[in-house]
Amino acid sequence: MWDSPRQLNGLALAFAIAALAFFAWGGIVWAARQPVFALRHVVVEGRLQRASAAHLEAVVREELRGTFFTLRLAEARASLQRVPWVKTIALRRQWPDTLLVTVIEHQPLARWIEGTLVDSEGEVFAADFSGELPQLSGPEGSARLVAARYLDYGAALAGRTAAISELSLSSRGGWRLRTSGSPSITIEIGRSEPAERLARFIANYGRTVAALARAGARVDYVDLRYGNGFAVRAPGFADKTTRRTG
Repeated sequence: MWDSPRQLNGLALAFAIAALAFFAWGGIVWAARQPVFALRHVVVEGRLQRASAAHLEAVVREELRGTFFTLRLAEARASLQRVPWVKTIALRRQWPDTLLVTVIEHQPLARWIEGTLVDSEGEVFAADFSGELPQLSGPEGSARLVAARYLDYGAALAGRTAAISELSLSSRGGWRLRTSGSPSITIEIGRSEPAERLARFIANYGRTVAALARAGARVDYVDLRYGNGFAVRAPGFADKTTRRTG
């Protein structure tokens, strides 16, 4: 090869092209890092009810590393994802100097264990919330299931008895709920066919629990763990019946 001018010329050309490409790339990288391409504007989009747009912008600016071309969006997104109430984040560059931040917030469904909240999709998140919410609980990893059952059971009970203030799933798979309002009722649903048991209770509510209430009895506990019926507890009802009979 060293004796062939043609091959030597080809090799020299290849080296020249490689060197030119290297320097060109270096020039592009250098130019991309210049202040002229700095991100000067952060625009926060989305229906924000609880998260602060100013706070989100401050987090972005604190995490900004680079220019329009070199900003590491994954790192900025990860930082924003840790802001309370933020469910999802989308980042997009807008030429020449703007970063668009699209935010979707969590919508709280209920309180979860250890001071956290859970949304309607069963996602657990940490945020301060002073309003009234039902309390859900269950074993680790069960938030999605419990949230789904809360929505199902709540829809089934709507208009018949009362809303749900508490719903729990035991480590053995048993369900228990407590209604809101006064008087509240604890309903032991159990493990087997919970939806069918609750439907049977609702279908017979008018001539059982409601009838006892019309008679002056306050039912505070219902046990649905029976094959063909359910049991209720009405404190003082037997005493009232005796006094009226005697």
